[in-house]
Amino acid sequence: MNTPNEPSFRESVELMFNRAVSLMDLPPGLENKIRVCNATYTVRFGVRLRGQIHTFTGYRAVHSEHMEPVKGGIRFAPNVHQDEVEALAALMTFKCALVETPFGGSKGGLCIDPREWDEHELEQITRRFAYELAKRDLIHPSQNVPAPDMGTGEREMAWIADQYARMNTTDINARACVTGKPLNAGGIAGRVEATGRGVQYALQEFFRYPEDIAKAGLEGSLEGKRIIVQGLGNVGYHAAKFLSEEDGAKIVGIIERDGALTSDKGLNVEAVREWINENGGVKGCPEGQYVENGDSMLEAPCDIMIPAALEGVINLSNAERVQAPLIIEAANGPITAGADEVLREKGCVIIPDLYANAGGVTVSYFEWVKNLSHIRFGRMGKRQEEAQHHLLINELERLSADKQLGWELSPDFKARFLRGAGEIELVRSGLDDTMRTAYQAMRAVWHGRDDVEDLRIAAYLVAIDRIASSYRAKGL
Repeated sequence: MNTPNEPSFRESVELMFNRAVSLMDLPPGLENKIRVCNATYTVRFGVRLRGQIHTFTGYRAVHSEHMEPVKGGIRFAPNVHQDEVEALAALMTFKCALVETPFGGSKGGLCIDPREWDEHELEQITRRFAYELAKRDLIHPSQNVPAPDMGTGEREMAWIADQYARMNTTDINARACVTGKPLNAGGIAGRVEATGRGVQYALQEFFRYPEDIAKAGLEGSLEGKRIIVQGLGNVGYHAAKFLSEEDGAKIVGIIERDGALTSDKGLNVEAVREWINENGGVKGCPEGQYVENGDSMLEAPCDIMIPAALEGVINLSNAERVQAPLIIEAANGPITAGADEVLREKGCVIIPDLYANAGGVTVSYFEWVKNLSHIRFGRMGKRQEEAQHHLLINELERLSADKQLGWELSPDFKARFLRGAGEIELVRSGLDDTMRTAYQAMRAVWHGRDDVEDLRIAAYLVAIDRIASSYRAKGL
């Protein structure tokens, strides 16, 4: 979606990296080691389908092994290519370092349109791709751990995990070879919502700092803020749902492939999602007003823009007309390097993809740890926590029975307080803490250095410094 006069997605990542390292004092050799993609494997394999052999092309790029295993999703899309996969692998390296998950960066892709194949065919294709990667240790619990990405989900991860287990029958940690699995196949509660939930936590943390809110020309809290979401897939849907239902924001625009919906009063996210699932797009949806040229909504007035689908949707062809004072990148690379410069000059604050969509890899980390420990989170401590709460509640009820004190427990306090933390509560707590801590690290650089103008470069500086420290610890 880039215009001819601006760099590709991979070149954009390179430019951002260059901007950051120009502000650092790294030895040239170490700088180049962090910059380059360590290895990319290209596989072409055949699968007999519909009476003939079909050949598919897939990739797995490993950007950095300063920590292992390396981590990154596998996407199924017809336009997947090596440059894109390598750029995404680089982003994963920096993302993992920023949110302090102990992984290097990797990424995979398969050139396929999943909609063209039925479920059984897709399973055969996925298993063969997994076989080709696993036999070269490009899927392995301690070396390379994929996850879902565009065009893949729990189903595909379950197939991959099962394929790996079939090939490694004595590996007790086989389930840890991939994350994003269904709960009954070794997954973790909260993984499906994780990236969208992370976007919510990122915005919540941003709005805790009046100085940062003022930089975007906004004020107050998330309550009542007008939000436009581009792409109501898994990430956009959960982000929009949580921000509207829990933070009181108004989703005034939803952009999809076949157009957009808009409503000043706010759209019912759940209703729009159901309509898209049933009809394949937003056209004809009774929620809000239909706009045939969906991309024009990227230029509509709002308080917060959430691009949550494809890279390059905000580029030199439309950046000048984008009115959102705050953009949070829920997708990877939705703003090109050229557009980024235009928006910064206009005073727009961008919460970068490096940080904003890190919820997925954070909860993937929790799932990986769960698989290696062979026990779900909360199993050991939940009931003991509830027993401790019972002691306190019993004492409070005894005291509230004393009419002379003149107070009593609120009706729902007891039920809420007595409930111990299960896996979903612990996952959300860990994700919230991760997003807060990472933002604070970025913010310290953003506000602490005169030569750092924006959050994106602050994020790169934090990440690159941590990667450099890891390589130095290895003796490089």
